[in-house]
Amino acid sequence: MANVTVVGAQWGDEGKGKVVDWLSARADVVVRFQGGHNAGHTLVIGNQEFKLSLLPSGVVRDGKLSVIGNGVVVDPQALVDEIGRLAEKGVAVTPGNLAVAENACLILPSHGRIDRAREAVRGAGKIGTTGRGIGPAYEDKVGRRAIRLCDLRDETETRRKLEGVLEHHNFLLRGYNEPEANLEEALSRLMRLAKTLLPYAQPVWRLLGQKALEGKRILFEGAQAVMLDIDFGTYPFVTSSNTVAGQAATGTGLGPKQTGMVLGICKAYTTRVGAGPFPAEDKGADGDRLGQLGHEFGTVTGRKRRCGWFDATMVRQAVQVGGIDSLVLTKLDVLDQFDTVRIATSYRLDGRECELFPADMPGQAAVEPVFETLPGWKTSTRGLRSFEDLPKEAAAYVKRLEELVGAPFAMISTSPEREDMILRRDPFEAV
Repeated sequence: MANVTVVGAQWGDEGKGKVVDWLSARADVVVRFQGGHNAGHTLVIGNQEFKLSLLPSGVVRDGKLSVIGNGVVVDPQALVDEIGRLAEKGVAVTPGNLAVAENACLILPSHGRIDRAREAVRGAGKIGTTGRGIGPAYEDKVGRRAIRLCDLRDETETRRKLEGVLEHHNFLLRGYNEPEANLEEALSRLMRLAKTLLPYAQPVWRLLGQKALEGKRILFEGAQAVMLDIDFGTYPFVTSSNTVAGQAATGTGLGPKQTGMVLGICKAYTTRVGAGPFPAEDKGADGDRLGQLGHEFGTVTGRKRRCGWFDATMVRQAVQVGGIDSLVLTKLDVLDQFDTVRIATSYRLDGRECELFPADMPGQAAVEPVFETLPGWKTSTRGLRSFEDLPKEAAAYVKRLEELVGAPFAMISTSPEREDMILRRDPFEAV
């Protein structure tokens, strides 16, 4: 058995969708293990484009089993809508090719309302959430008041639990001067959605255990990225779940020894959506140019991403805490037009060299990047599939990044097309 776990090694938006799609063609099972419908990715297959935010990438491929694990918080309406959008494009999602953990916690409309109201109150100090209720849903999970998919099998039980959670939600909504959530409306909505979703509900931990015993290749698909991890990211400007590879086990019920090789995805430069520290950010013409050439707008939100140069200190830290064995470098072709390229090799903090991202907010805000400048290659790398075909300056850039981050690049993506990939080491054969 050779399983693979994919995680982002920066702040998300690294191109995981393309990489997971490429790997899913070689896998039997594709599993989401954390996050919610705040994590979007775009797949391009032939002349069709698919925008997914909750469903695993393997769902668009025939003969693959897709799984949403218990570590994911599920908006039932968003899931039904996404299944419907795929049906319009000729992709049938059925209980035969999609399983949803019966113990997955649900996102209610009131979660989103609390999320948005809270951000509005924060004003200039807002976190930059998508406003879709993911954080409040995880709060209810930890607070042991969440409604889980399995609860929808019994309307009486759903009503009982809904009364408790809405009592809490309405207390918060009153504090934000927002209208209260209506119990009967919320219950009716959930029971209507239950008819569609309950056929997908399964004990995913057992299903994946069976697939592992059968020797099936399992691909674990992470959302967001290591530096957005609730424990190890740039707190509090992080997501609401653990994004590191260890979550692949706790977010699915399959043991940690079976989650396989850990593959980290990073861009040849750095981007970030929303607020938070960004030492290597380029607020000048080069940053704008990176955004334009890289088409840096969010799949889910449409928000413009902040852009900057590759931060080797951050990725080196992500490699360690994320348990990353090998990396994938994406969007190398975006740098094709630059005369020079820059790498943030370390930081300065209070006049001293600092080789890690500080945990405290003042330290994160105060670090200054130390840059190294390399010559650009001014030649197209788009579509190349052999490392030997890279311009010597591009190859030198890749090798320098490997030295700095302490992990090899198993794959290098040279365009948005799925097959435009330099394969140096097959992740499924690397165990």
